[in-house]
Amino acid sequence: MPTFSAPDGTTLAFHVSGEAGPPVLCLPGGPAASAYLGDLGGLSTHRRLIRLDLHGTGESATPTDLAGCRCDRMVDDVEALRAHLGLGRVDLLAHCGGANLAVQYAARHPERISRLVLITPSVRAVGIPISGEDRREIAELRRGEPWFPEAYAALEEIVAGRSTVASWQAIAPFSYGRWDDTARAHQAASDAEDNGEVMAAFGAEGAFTPDATRKALAEVEAPVFVLAGEVDMAAPPKVMAEVAALFPDARMVVQPGAGHFPWLDDAEWCATAVAGFLASAR
Repeated sequence: MPTFSAPDGTTLAFHVSGEAGPPVLCLPGGPAASAYLGDLGGLSTHRRLIRLDLHGTGESATPTDLAGCRCDRMVDDVEALRAHLGLGRVDLLAHCGGANLAVQYAARHPERISRLVLITPSVRAVGIPISGEDRREIAELRRGEPWFPEAYAALEEIVAGRSTVASWQAIAPFSYGRWDDTARAHQAASDAEDNGEVMAAFGAEGAFTPDATRKALAEVEAPVFVLAGEVDMAAPPKVMAEVAALFPDARMVVQPGAGHFPWLDDAEWCATAVAGFLASAR
């Protein structure tokens, strides 16, 4: 397992899969171990994927000072990995919460980005609100599912500000296009990797400066690809369109029937869409 040293001295791990084409740096959400990304539905057959385990996750060390896990400070880790790999410019891919890190990296180092892929991205770093009604609208698309009544009741508790551990667990089916054994196993593995202290530090006060970030993203010249899931309540397609609109050269696509992890719902569709964007001429 290859490692490198972060600017604060923390040893960080990364994982390489695939041998075809130039590398793509992949940032996981959470923050959680990057293992849940897998090979992104077979994207590794098109490109060499380099998955970073962020501070305090996966095989990476946890810093003595958890302030090093704050999102804006991890931007320096991405830059250190780029330099460690000897890359001049990078294709950068991020999922969910990793998008908060990716957009801050793009804002701070726009000259280092060749292409940027945001898969069902979190919007905390850019300050775009997602209302309870936005989430209900998407949730309603799943009304025919056998798990819907319990999950929707839990969603209402969360929207009303009465969330519990049980309610968050109950809405898990909304994250997947199919709530089957594969989705259940994926969810269980993700839960086992959660580190509450690291997650809290990631979004601690000062981690995000939305106004400044949006202003900087308006100057990013690299092509951007935003992939939304049709039934993703965490990142509703209409909000993803607002994310794409922050960039001068961006396009957004909606994967039919997909939830928050599109590569699990239709691996071929997801990998083909992302690979096609990465292969497109500038």
